[in-house]
Amino acid sequence: MNQGSLKTFGIVAGSGVYPRLMARAARHNGVEKIIVAAFENETDPQIASFVDEVIWMRVGQLGKLCKSFKNAGVQECAMVGAIGLKNLFDLRPDLRCIKVIASLKERNAATLFGAVAGELEKDGIHVVEATRFLDDMLPHAGHIAGPKPDKKQLADIAYGSQVAKQISAMNIGQSVVVRNGTVLAVEAYESTSDTIIRGGKAGKENAILVKVSKPGHDFRFDVPVIGIKTLEIAKEAQVKVIAVEARKTLLLEIEDLKVFADRHKITLYAFDPEQIPS
Repeated sequence: MNQGSLKTFGIVAGSGVYPRLMARAARHNGVEKIIVAAFENETDPQIASFVDEVIWMRVGQLGKLCKSFKNAGVQECAMVGAIGLKNLFDLRPDLRCIKVIASLKERNAATLFGAVAGELEKDGIHVVEATRFLDDMLPHAGHIAGPKPDKKQLADIAYGSQVAKQISAMNIGQSVVVRNGTVLAVEAYESTSDTIIRGGKAGKENAILVKVSKPGHDFRFDVPVIGIKTLEIAKEAQVKVIAVEARKTLLLEIEDLKVFADRHKITLYAFDPEQIPS
């Protein structure tokens, strides 16, 4: 389905500005009607200003999600924005969600979101990559903003990308903080922000955050994202370099990111894991 023929688009909206940016981009690309499935204590209520309808629900109300989108005539939908651990641990699933969970041999984010997508597809709603309409936010390889990385920093980026790819393949996390060839922090169940804080404390002004996608990454459910909040936390933690995988990481509000990085001398750099200069 091309963008021009898409009349009704659904957004399963978690927290942050990501859902709003997707809604704005979808509208810019000619989508006539945008329906949002919003979650209590997660989705920013301001999303209502950018879409045609917001349907509020609890995390776990899979039956309501599918029925609402189907009744609204949603043709495609995307899952964007994070769902906090507090809501995942306080999950109160409806009957349809219970059946889906019971059918899973392994229960992790990938299998759960995959099962949710399967249920939506059963109802004729195609789940697309969470980068839909956002191609201009996926950076090409190279220096983006802030000071250009030196040879020592490029070597750390190369090393960090190798480590991050290995841990992401084991579903541990997608980010590491490194310095001088040493891993200072590894992302696990906590957020990237917490990893930055731990790594920055150990790095003492010379730490580098490296963020990658998983091997075989399913971009329908989990896109690596950098936003202003990430840079603000890096500034406070005195992390001097943020390196992301080119064309596989969304830079939200990219012009604001560039201004912030330049002002606070934080290097923002996109790399191809196969071609990092050293």
